[in-house]
Amino acid sequence: MNGTNTEHRLGGHAMSHLIDQDIAHIRRVIPLSLAGDLGGPIIPATYWRQRLHGLLDTGHVNKSQLADIDSLLLMLDLHELNLAAAACADGSRTDIEGNDT
Repeated sequence: MNGTNTEHRLGGHAMSHLIDQDIAHIRRVIPLSLAGDLGGPIIPATYWRQRLHGLLDTGHVNKSQLADIDSLLLMLDLHELNLAAAACADGSRTDIEGNDT
């Protein structure tokens, strides 16, 4: 085995580890950032969606990571559906980020 293949594998392993760490971070902070306060979410769902799509765009996502990212995207979809349902129920006009329009 030559050094180039070893370096490439280590690079891929390091990238996979960074993606795992990013997914874990996003999973921890999404609920808190979307819950926000009376002014709405601290960080909107669109930001998290962009972060997750950025991970997908790396081209280094394995099957397990893809499943994790998919579940987080579904969590964001559910959050947005809940906001829309709440807005319909109370008759207010709220965008998908939870801001009054």
